[in-house]
Amino acid sequence: MSAPQYRLAIASCRQFSSIHVDDIYLVAVLELLGIEPTVCVWNDPAVDWTTFDAVLIRTIWDYFEHYPAFLAWTHALDRLGVTVINDTHMLRWNSDKRYLLDLERQGVAIIPTEVAQGTALTETLQAMAGRDVVVKPTVSGGAWHTVRGKVGTASFEQALAKLPQQLDYLVQPFVPDIASHGEWSLMYFGGAYSHAVLKRPIAGDYRVQEQHGGSVAQATPDEAIVQAGSSILAALAALGHQLPLYARVDGVVAGGRFLTMELEVIEPSLFLAERPDAAERLARLLLERLQNLPRETRRLG
Repeated sequence: MSAPQYRLAIASCRQFSSIHVDDIYLVAVLELLGIEPTVCVWNDPAVDWTTFDAVLIRTIWDYFEHYPAFLAWTHALDRLGVTVINDTHMLRWNSDKRYLLDLERQGVAIIPTEVAQGTALTETLQAMAGRDVVVKPTVSGGAWHTVRGKVGTASFEQALAKLPQQLDYLVQPFVPDIASHGEWSLMYFGGAYSHAVLKRPIAGDYRVQEQHGGSVAQATPDEAIVQAGSSILAALAALGHQLPLYARVDGVVAGGRFLTMELEVIEPSLFLAERPDAAERLARLLLERLQNLPRETRRLG
């Protein structure tokens, strides 16, 4: 086998310090395309990021627990002149869920959202007495420090009391359609729709993440849902962002409308394990991106 043309760092976390199962086929295709992929833990001080042609952000699934260090790392990559996919400006913006309000200002339909400091949560929730709401940190993942309940009930107040007050939170009404019909995840590569899955919570729960008992199934959304996701990516340009090489749009259909829950352009699961065709599309886009790097920035060749 000929020597690789490019070296690609796949940024991960200590929990996933080798190839994640979802990326196994992606990595195999990258190698066939002449790209040498190496999994690197994002906050490992021993990693020399300048030895790679680019850094692909993948399973950095603990960044929100080390948020100041994460932001510092992205700025360090900028100073080193390292190419990052997706780019660091977008990573920093997307890492704080306040971005939902930016999207809303661009006409994107989102679940109604308020932002409250941890010390002001009780005051914010006073106007929502009796409503079923979800409270989550603005910087979080995997339902970390997330609670759901009816405002004013003892159980909900007890759950709120356990939340760290130093964090900021999103406050949103619970959308029952998530439990009854599921949550869509739409994958886009290079701005083009690729594939989708439908995630459902376990009976009696509201969290769709697999670690909380949720299920994931390949599914085909109708054209209106796909177009809704595409319009969200279009809003990125209006906000001054580059087109992401990969993106995942999470949302729920409620009242006949697709409501955006998340736009993931930082470290989303892309559900590639059962879609080798999608993994190949992403790999070829990565090769194209590496081929278009300025010659002076290439590490191999």
